[in-house]
Amino acid sequence: MKKVINVLVVLLAFSCNNSKDEKNELEQTKPIEIVKVPILNIEQANKLANLPLDCINTEYPNRLSQTLGGEADLKAPTELHPAFYGCFDWHSSVHGHWSLVSLLKSFPNLAHAEAIKQKLLNNISKENIEAEVAYFYGKHNTSYERTYGWAWLLKLAEALHTWDDETARQLETNLQPLTDLIIEKYIEFLPKLNYPLRVGTHTNTAFGLSFSYDYAETLNHEALKSAIQSRAMFFYSKDKNGPMSWEPSGSDFLSPCLEEAALMKRLLPVEDFRVWLNDFLPQLKDKHYDLEVGVVSDRTDGHLVHLDGVNFSRAWSLNKISEDLPEYKHLRSIANKHVNYSLPSIFGDSYEGGHWLGSFAIYALNSIKE
Repeated sequence: MKKVINVLVVLLAFSCNNSKDEKNELEQTKPIEIVKVPILNIEQANKLANLPLDCINTEYPNRLSQTLGGEADLKAPTELHPAFYGCFDWHSSVHGHWSLVSLLKSFPNLAHAEAIKQKLLNNISKENIEAEVAYFYGKHNTSYERTYGWAWLLKLAEALHTWDDETARQLETNLQPLTDLIIEKYIEFLPKLNYPLRVGTHTNTAFGLSFSYDYAETLNHEALKSAIQSRAMFFYSKDKNGPMSWEPSGSDFLSPCLEEAALMKRLLPVEDFRVWLNDFLPQLKDKHYDLEVGVVSDRTDGHLVHLDGVNFSRAWSLNKISEDLPEYKHLRSIANKHVNYSLPSIFGDSYEGGHWLGSFAIYALNSIKE
């Protein structure tokens, strides 16, 4: 009887091992899902341009995020921020202007291009930027829009610098005093920041450093590059096992882990980045790795709609991470899936999403490489 039982146990074990082997073999041969590649064409560009056009000169509703030092500070948004008063808040107005510049750069034949240029010139005028600079010198405003708005301002400045157009030269000149001030603020602030902000919202340190580094690299601003490189390496170079499974939080529009990885991709030599990424997010190398999109339950809720933003920002981070790394090419399909989920919903969306999501969509679409 014991011999029979032993034989059955051996047969059962053999069967289980075979099942595991078959399962592993199936997983290894499972075809990679083919995801439609989103494309930014002229038709899409005209639709996306309408989003910032509908808000860059819309004063209300408005969230000033202002510290009041007295009754004298109680002014209308157009007085406080004559350049960037629309689109609900200052940073959204800044990247709304960036959206228009980015689209005009890529599509010179954009509908109403000359009228859009005139809007940009009216808003980013020499006098308006002088007033914006003065606001930052206010006693209670030294940390205003740190660092999210700062980063988008430098992204706007970078886009103007790389736009080969007479309008761009005038806009870049007008914006320069504010650009210089933001650079000064970054260089002054970064050495004081002892710990990075690892959140999925505005103050995320990695996101701010990535956009600012892009500006510094494009314009060869060595002081800003050095400040960013030094602090980023201090913050992130020894990080391991990033907690991707914790993401996203309920109102995230950035991925703390992926934004960090995209920043380090900018800063490290390719071989060093390979080693760092394998320590930080080893799962990304798995060709069958997948990441569920951020699901939005209510796009009229200003916080819940943030998850459309997390989909776009994940996409641009994944595309940056996979750039020039063939072994991570599969991440592009995950990026495309995220863009495809959120892109159709931002048109005709409520103002809660419409005032800012177009910029995220454009930046994500610009990150896509065939």
